[in-house]
Amino acid sequence: MKRILMTGAAGGAGAFLRQELHGRYHLCLSDRIEITDCGPGESFVEADLEDPVLIRKSLSGVDGIIHLGGYSVEGDWHSILNANIIGAYNLYEAARLEGVKRIVFASSNHAMGFYDRNETINHTDVPRPDSRYGLSKVFGESLGQLYVDKYGAEVMNIRIGNVAERPIDARRLAIWISPRDLAQLVIMGLELPDLQYEVVYGMSDNKRAWWDNANALRLGYAPQDRSEDYASEILAQEAGNLGDPLADRLQGGVFVSTEFIPNPAKAKLSE
Repeated sequence: MKRILMTGAAGGAGAFLRQELHGRYHLCLSDRIEITDCGPGESFVEADLEDPVLIRKSLSGVDGIIHLGGYSVEGDWHSILNANIIGAYNLYEAARLEGVKRIVFASSNHAMGFYDRNETINHTDVPRPDSRYGLSKVFGESLGQLYVDKYGAEVMNIRIGNVAERPIDARRLAIWISPRDLAQLVIMGLELPDLQYEVVYGMSDNKRAWWDNANALRLGYAPQDRSEDYASEILAQEAGNLGDPLADRLQGGVFVSTEFIPNPAKAKLSE
């Protein structure tokens, strides 16, 4: 059984993946807080992404990495820098030093949040981060490309929409991914032969999707769940508009409109 380090294992995505991956790997769970409910096939590994010595120690004897750790929402620059940018670098560098090549990186839809909801984008489109958080995910993807090209790493980037048992609102009908579909993408990232560098979208089979996930399908992804199964119930409860024109128009939602400063010259040209 392979030993897999899962950073950020105490978070929501980590909890789902622990259930879905149970019995497939030995999961070495790390987080800033101690995880005390380890079951069979799990162990807690002390690690802090901001501490390169601890991170390297946590990778001893590991065969692959699921990198969920970091600041998981928008935050101030200091928090994002230390947890998501310096932390990601520390992890990739420790993996290089320990000879751990296979890394699954939890990127985010917020790396692309400034695209219009009427556009269908794919893995080749230029990143347009909607926040400091989204920017850190673009950095993480580029960091992975560097380590693939220069050091021979093998990286799968998953631009996760929203992982939950079910979508809870109209926006999530476009971006939702079920736990078992996310687990399928993670397993692909850990086990696909000849993997070099890939970017895929973390979504289930969503009729209302803003993303073309052909690259994931090319690699063998076969999502089992559909957001449309919940659409009638959700749309009966809400129209899908927040009353925030920018958040309602662009893919990143409120991540886009928070702190947004309109450009009068650009607005005049668009009239």
